[in-house]
Amino acid sequence: MQMEVDEREEEGPSSSSEELQLAQQEPFQLEGSLPVEEVYVDKKAVDKLTEGFLSHYLPDLQNSKGALQELTQNQVVLLDTMDQEVTKFRECNALIDLNSLFTEAKVYHNKLVNVRKEMILLHEKTTKLKRRALKLQQQKQREALEKEQQREKELERERQLVAKPARRT
Repeated sequence: MQMEVDEREEEGPSSSSEELQLAQQEPFQLEGSLPVEEVYVDKKAVDKLTEGFLSHYLPDLQNSKGALQELTQNQVVLLDTMDQEVTKFRECNALIDLNSLFTEAKVYHNKLVNVRKEMILLHEKTTKLKRRALKLQQQKQREALEKEQQREKELERERQLVAKPARRT
């Protein structure tokens, strides 16, 4: 390509179409390379090369873009599914916690039932003891009353047995 450009410069422009082509040519430099000599590239050639490059790679790129979009959609679906599964696991853990709470509540309910039974038994025993204590108290009061009456009778009897001075008439 460089040789063609140099040959044109030596011949010089012979017609107006060549002048038009030279006017359309642009200087081309690679980035990072040292500017040793300027290279002129035909704009039509660049357009055709670009068109060829795009026609060759664009369908593959569009297919890749479609595949990436499909993958992205599948990824979103997978993420939603994972979120649902995580939610289900959390609910299962909550149910396990709930079951343990119900089990614990049942244990404490049984303890309360046992305490209630014990309290009822203790109440019955105290009631029986109170009745017995009342009976014993009443019996002691009767015995004390009987002793008091017995003593009074003995005192009365002793009084009657004590010699009384006779009355003179």
